[in-house]
Amino acid sequence: MAKILIIEDDPLMLRLYQKIFRFEGFEVDVATDGELGLDSARKIKPTLILLDIMMPKLNGLQVLEKLKSDSETKKIPVVMLTNLAGSQDAEKAMSMGAVKYIIKSEYDPKQVTNMVKEILAGYTRDDIPKT
Repeated sequence: MAKILIIEDDPLMLRLYQKIFRFEGFEVDVATDGELGLDSARKIKPTLILLDIMMPKLNGLQVLEKLKSDSETKKIPVVMLTNLAGSQDAEKAMSMGAVKYIIKSEYDPKQVTNMVKEILAGYTRDDIPKT
């Protein structure tokens, strides 16, 4: 079973995505700030990380940078899941190693879980998912 780590500081969004991913059969771990997310990623080695950008302690881009520079976590696919719609943020996240940049307000949770399933299917075939 795929293990998803959701790093999100908004409790409502966190519960929403936690419920939908569990309903879809994923094992789900959560973290409410960047530092906890980084620690969790190192400890549990999730199959995929959903990462918000605007968070306390470390923001999502700082977490992404640390994940991708750590040999233990650099191969974990990271999906940015945020309300920041700026193309600069998306380009920066993608250039830093994120596999997808999803704007929360543009997709419902079911669509997000479907995107995650497609990304994981790509990784199981050793393909790099199309972004």
